[in-house]
Amino acid sequence: MSEEEKIEKTGFFRKVWNSITKIEKYPDMSAEGLGRAFIYLSKIVAILAVVFCIGAMYQTYQVLQEGVNYLQNECPEFSYKDGLLDVSTEGKMIISEEDSYVGKTIIDTKVQDEKIIDQYIKEIEESGDGLIILKDKVILKNSAVAGSINYNYQEVFSQMGITEFTKQTVIDYANSSQVITLYVSIFITIFIYIFIMYLLTTISNAVFLSIFGYLATWIARIRMRFVAIFNMSVYALTLSTILNMIYIAVNIFINFNMEYFQVMYISVAAIYLVAAIFILKAEFMKKQAELMKIAEAQAIIRKEMEEKEEQERQEKEKKERQKKDKEEEKKEKENSGGEEPQGSNA
Repeated sequence: MSEEEKIEKTGFFRKVWNSITKIEKYPDMSAEGLGRAFIYLSKIVAILAVVFCIGAMYQTYQVLQEGVNYLQNECPEFSYKDGLLDVSTEGKMIISEEDSYVGKTIIDTKVQDEKIIDQYIKEIEESGDGLIILKDKVILKNSAVAGSINYNYQEVFSQMGITEFTKQTVIDYANSSQVITLYVSIFITIFIYIFIMYLLTTISNAVFLSIFGYLATWIARIRMRFVAIFNMSVYALTLSTILNMIYIAVNIFINFNMEYFQVMYISVAAIYLVAAIFILKAEFMKKQAELMKIAEAQAIIRKEMEEKEEQERQEKEKKERQKKDKEEEKKEKENSGGEEPQGSNA
């Protein structure tokens, strides 16, 4: 079985393992082509999205349980109809981080000024995680995700066939088995959103790393196609993506924010990529040195063969001269015919 056939049969999890522990395999995996690299990227991003969704589902469950208790004991009356939520309060309501599982929560279904909404978002960002409940949507801010996530009521509820509800109907629904439909709908919605977002983000990171890697190849004086460097960048992002999964998983239970996580994310991938490039350079130099040794050995053998051929040619010429001399000597004797030289009778 050829090496190429072995590479083609490399499974996804084997590639994950090789991407983390066997940097020297990067050129082989890169040689499989852009299509396989993109499939690998999509799979690992899908796993990341699933981890995020599991965390979101756990938080949703906790929020739902807290929400039911809050609805029954403290929440004012509210109603939803035709995509709009109305809470019977004067101005905004604030639920502190200590009293809310998702962090600081701001409820204001009367506000229409976008500047005030932006101010609410800044307040949530300052506290880390949180939730903003408006008349037509919910804005979720999670430290594990850059930016914020918006959920439009009409889009979410229309998928479940819900057009209106009140406080009491929500309490009854949350305590029934039908709430599983809500979990499934939220899971699918979040998965699609997170998958697309992380896929685009990871592709942009891979392009950035490819540019950095191209500069590294220029420094290392290796000629590589940009697409090959991009493929290697995809595999170099493996450990960073797994660390991101761990970061998300930990945030499910412990709410903390790592300020320079994105810097570490790119740095780890850059280290892997540069290491792969210089390993490739070392292998190239090693092969080049071996070729030079082979070329030197061939030159020595060629020289010895030429010297031997020259020696054989000289010996052959010598023998031919000796043979020719003998023939001439013999010919001279034959021409003399045994005659006595003149003056022999004197």
